[in-house]
Parts: sequence; structure tokens; C-alpha cells
Amino acid sequence: MSDLMLLCTITFRRGAGIILVLLLVLSAPRVAQATAFLADVDDLPLAPGLIEDAGSRMAFDKPGGRIVQALASGPVAPAAVRTFYTETLPELGWQLGPSGSWTRGSEMLSVSFESASGGVVVRFAIAPAGTR
Repeated sequence: MSDLMLLCTITFRRGAGIILVLLLVLSAPRVAQATAFLADVDDLPLAPGLIEDAGSRMAFDKPGGRIVQALASGPVAPAAVRTFYTETLPELGWQLGPSGSWTRGSEMLSVSFESASGGVVVRFAIAPAGTR
């Protein structure tokens, strides 16, 4: 009887080990595809495939609120990037205004898209609402 218990224990441990390895392997691509955010706006994600241009960053705080400008680009279809932000920004509290800009609290966000060779360039601008 003890040999049977030993065999069951070994089989269970081997099965659990295989399952653990499979879970680690299957979760690895998800880690590699973790969401990136703009460097100066920690709650504004970059659409998949976009990379922020560090040289284009400008950010500072003033008494009336912060001002941030950033640029990101990548080999992504402009329509896919536009859809990403149309779906994602409301989940982050941004509301689309009639002028096409987004507002959240006392801030206004402008996101513009330009087709580029093989992809898109996205310009982000945040300023206190009412300053544009």
C-alpha cells in the first residue's frame, strides 16, 4: 500500500510541475506585451505598437495645472490607434468633447493622428481646460 501512495505522490508532483511550467510558458508573452505609458503621464497608455519619442517630450507644472506634450509613433494603422484611444480613454475617466478634445477634471487632452510611411505618428497634448 505504501508503494502505491509513493507512486501517486510522485505522479501528482510531476503533473503539478508540468502544469506550473505550462502556466509560466503561456504567461510569458503577456508579460512581454505589458502596456507602456507616456513617460510624463503615468495613466495615459501607449497604443500597442507605439513607441514614445523621448526627444519630443515636454512637461511642466504651473499654478493652473500641468502642461504636457509628447509624440509617439509606430508601424500601426492610424485607424487601429484611433480605435484604441476611443475605447480606452473613457475607461480612464476622459470624456470626449464636441471639439474632438478629451476632458477629465480640470485638464484637456488633445490626441492627433498623422499617417507616416508604414505607420502613424500620434501627438498628445495636455493642458488645463479652458487654456486653448
